[in-house]
Order: sequence, then structure tokens, then C-alpha cells
Amino acid sequence: MVSASKAPAQAGDPPAPGSGLQCPVPIAERSEITIGHGGGGRLTEELLDTIFRPAFSNPALDTRHDGAILHAGAARLAFTTDAHVVSPLFFPGGDIGKVAVNGTVNDLAMCGARPLWLSAGFILEEGLPLEVLRRVVTSMKAAASAAGVSIVTGDTKVVERGKGDGLYVTTAGVGVVPEGVNIGPASIEPGDVVILSGDIGRHGMAVMAVREGMAFEGPIESDCAPLAASVASLLEEYQEVHCMRDLTRGGLATALIELAETRGLEIAVDERAVPVCEAVRGACEILGLEPLYVANEGRFICFVPESSALSALAILSRTARGGPPAIIGRVRASASGEVMLRRTVGAERILSRLSGEQLPRIC
Repeated sequence: MVSASKAPAQAGDPPAPGSGLQCPVPIAERSEITIGHGGGGRLTEELLDTIFRPAFSNPALDTRHDGAILHAGAARLAFTTDAHVVSPLFFPGGDIGKVAVNGTVNDLAMCGARPLWLSAGFILEEGLPLEVLRRVVTSMKAAASAAGVSIVTGDTKVVERGKGDGLYVTTAGVGVVPEGVNIGPASIEPGDVVILSGDIGRHGMAVMAVREGMAFEGPIESDCAPLAASVASLLEEYQEVHCMRDLTRGGLATALIELAETRGLEIAVDERAVPVCEAVRGACEILGLEPLYVANEGRFICFVPESSALSALAILSRTARGGPPAIIGRVRASASGEVMLRRTVGAERILSRLSGEQLPRIC
């Protein structure tokens, strides 16, 4: 049994669970940005479809992958970018700097690339203690070293006190895609098996526990980690990976929905096969959250042919963090573009994007 204790409320504390954690009510038309636009759900997709994609549409962007695959002579490069607004800056298992490095490295890995170089931009608020900045930068250095990448360029800007929430970090990354590797949503085929690399929900719940001043019986640490080494082993030993996607904001459910919609195929997932550790499951029950939608920073899904799925599973069992990995679903030939979840009771339901934000400021 998991229980939680909460520190007494203080002036300026975040909203209590059940108030600030609820999704905003959908409205027909919006004239300004809401916090829900940052959650990776329905509002984020609306923002992309109505503003960004029409403005910037091009073949590389329109693949809707974790990064762009670009040609530079004979080489193929993967390029990605990300912004990080984590609150609080430090949490069990990581901090905003570690998330910034690993999140960018992982996006490159999901393109099948070998990550090489990163850039880092820092938005600093007036009054930020230099020791806090030093801790974040030291963490980024360690994370980059562990992932085998170099931070080769960057920038800093300072905003007035009260206008920057301490520290924001933006990163971009470049990697090289090996010859013969073609991974992306367009490669997903009917009959493919969906493999999940490990248990879900640790990152989101670790951040939320600190933010809400909650203590659970079982310790919860973020799963924040680089995925490139595991992916490299998978691609070296097993050449049939069709698509990969790391599970960040919006969690497993949103990643599956994005891929089903992009490819125009149906993905059937068995809820009983999705690993969730006891501490995370209990914490989600207390807060009224769905583990399938909780953020991760060190887990990914891959789509492989069913005929050789056990080979991929064996490789991930040796190399993936947070294992053991599990086969959680299959791709169906239906053109619905939906994700069907088979519940523990046996009934199926359609997984939908959240309208707003379950856990804001997670990554």
C-alpha cells in the first residue's frame, strides 16, 4: 500500500492536488496561450496545426519525427531542438540540466542517429544564485560525458527579477545517421509489434512529489537517462526497427496517439502488459492521474516486425535502462489512426489526447 504525507501549506505554495492538477475545460476558440498548450496533448497539437506547421511546412518538418533528417553531401544528419522549463530545477534522479542534455540526445537517438554535438542556451533570471547555475552546468557536463556528446556552442540572456522563474535552458543537437538506417513514422507497418523499453511514469511523479511536498512509502526517482547506447546496440545487432519514439511530456499514451495519427494505422495496446512500478501506480492513484499520460525521460517504444520481435526484446533486455522491456501492443491494418487500449477487465476503449496539462512544467 502506498501512502503520502503533505507538508502544511505555505504562502506561495503550488495548488494542492485536485485543484491545480486538473485539466482546463476545453473551449471552442482561444485567443491566447494557456498552460495546457505546453502539455503535448490536444492543445499542443492544435497550436502546431494552426500556427507552426502552416507557417514552416517543408518535407523535413512534415515527417513529424523527433528530429529532422538532413542531407549534407553523402552524410545524413539528424537535427533536433528542445526547450526546458522544469519546475523545480532539482528533483530525485535529476535536474533541469540533466533533462536538457538527455532529452536532446534521446531525440537524436530516436532518429537512429549517433548523437555528436549539442548547443545550449540559458535564460537566466536576475537574482538566480550563481551556485544554482554552477550545479546545473556541472550536471550538464556530466550528462554530456555519459552520453558521449560535446556541448560545442551556446548563448546566455538575463531577464529582470520575477520574469524568468530562475532558469530556462534550450538545447539543439546534431547526430549522424548510419547508412541503411531509415527510422520514422512512415515506416510503421500493419502487424508490427510495439516494444516498451521499461516501466513508465517515474519522471513525472518524481518531479511532482517534490513540487507538491509529498512523501511516498516507496521512493520515486526520475528515469532521466540517455538512450543512445541502447539504441545503437539495437541497430547494430538487429536491423529491422521501423520506428522509435521516446516518451516525454504526454507519456506513453500521447506518443502512441501521435504515431497512430501520423501513420494512419490503428495501434492496439494491452494495459496489463504496460509495466508501472508499485510506487508510481500508488502515487498516481492518490493524485488521480493516469500513468499512461505521465512524463518519462528515459523510456522509449520501438516498432518491429512481429516475426523477429523476440530478437529485439532480447537485445533490449540486455541494454535498456528501466527494464525488463515488454511487448505491449501491435499495429492493425485499420486506417482509423486511433489507439485502442484493452483494459484489465478485457474491454477496449480509445485513448484520446488530453485537452490540457496533467503535470505542467515537467520537461
